[in-house]
Amino acid sequence: MEFCIDCLFLFAVNQIADLVAFEEKELILQVSKGNEHAFSLLFRQYHLHLATFVYKLTDSYELTEEIVQDVFLKIWTNRAQLTAVKNFKAYLFTVSKNHSLNCLKQAVKEKAVRQHWKHEHSRLFSEDELTNYHLLLDQAIDTLPPQQQRVYLLSKHEHLKYAEIADRMGISKETVKSYLKLATGTVISYLKKHIYLLLFLLIKIKF
Repeated sequence: MEFCIDCLFLFAVNQIADLVAFEEKELILQVSKGNEHAFSLLFRQYHLHLATFVYKLTDSYELTEEIVQDVFLKIWTNRAQLTAVKNFKAYLFTVSKNHSLNCLKQAVKEKAVRQHWKHEHSRLFSEDELTNYHLLLDQAIDTLPPQQQRVYLLSKHEHLKYAEIADRMGISKETVKSYLKLATGTVISYLKKHIYLLLFLLIKIKF
C-alpha cells in the first residue's frame, strides 16, 4: 500500500477545519446564551481581521475602532438571534461593511453641515457679533464639570482623537466618549436657553 503524504496532509487540514468550525459554532451558541467569556473569545478571534477590513473602508484608525466596538456591541445586544445565523463570519463582515458605509455617509453629511455653517457664520455675523457668540460659548463651557470641560476643550479646540485624550487624561476611551457626549449636550442646552442673544444678533443684521 503506497503511502500518500499529500492525501494525509489534506485529510489533516480538513480535520482541523472541521474542528475549528465545530468550536466556533459552540462558541457562538454559548454567546447566544449570554456567556461573557465566550463573547470575549469571539471578540479576540475576529477583532484584528475585522479591524483590518474596516480600516480599508474608512482609512481612519479612530473610526475603525469605534465601528468594531459598535459591531460587537450589536452582536452582544442581539446575541439571542445568533442561533439563526448560518455563516457567522459572513454575517459579521456584512454588518461591519454596512455600518462602516453608514458612518462614512454620516461623516460626509456632518462635514458638509460644518462647512456650510462656517460659511454662513462668517457671512452673517460681524466681528463684534462673533465675539459675543464666542463669549456665550465660553460661558457654556465654563458651566461644565472639570473633567467634561477638559475633554471638550481637548476635542473641540485641540482636535485630539479619543485615544489621545484618553492617554493625556489617564482615562479610558469609553469614558472620553461619554464625557464628550454629556459636555456637548450641556453646551447645546445652554446655547438654546440663551438663543435670544443669537436672535437679537440676527434681528440687528436684518434691520
